[in-house]
Amino acid sequence: MFFKKKKEEAPAPAPAQKKELLYRENIRVNCEPAPKNDVIRSVGQMLADSGYVDQPYVEAMIEREKTFSTFMGSGLALPHGVEAAKKEVKASGIAVMTFPKGIDWDGNEVHVVIGIAGVGEEHLDILSAIAEKMLDETAAKRLAEGDADTVYSILTGKE
Repeated sequence: MFFKKKKEEAPAPAPAQKKELLYRENIRVNCEPAPKNDVIRSVGQMLADSGYVDQPYVEAMIEREKTFSTFMGSGLALPHGVEAAKKEVKASGIAVMTFPKGIDWDGNEVHVVIGIAGVGEEHLDILSAIAEKMLDETAAKRLAEGDADTVYSILTGKE
């Protein structure tokens, strides 16, 4: 007796992998002080190297800083691109640099710089979540002085 062999179904294509908002390799702690624009380019380049943004977004972060400072108070700066650069964002993500000695950010002392790229309006949610964490002075101090695992844990809520 002959049996018809069942046609093998092709596996369904895997859905696009959603990127994590923060990867440990995008955290640099104990950085030496550097000029503000160099720091912005560094966090922007981390975003580009991780596939969150296309390269032009990095310069758009510098452009944003020319129109208004991204200094948020509490030793925190949150550089991000201008509205026109939204098309350069491929996935929402952040990159972090900490400066225990502090850096000058238009006359303000900054210890934590978090570069942000957000798809659509997600950047507002990201900004809000970071600002909320920084309201806790203990968490803000731990963020500025901690190792990469501490920074990762505070910003993601994961161990």
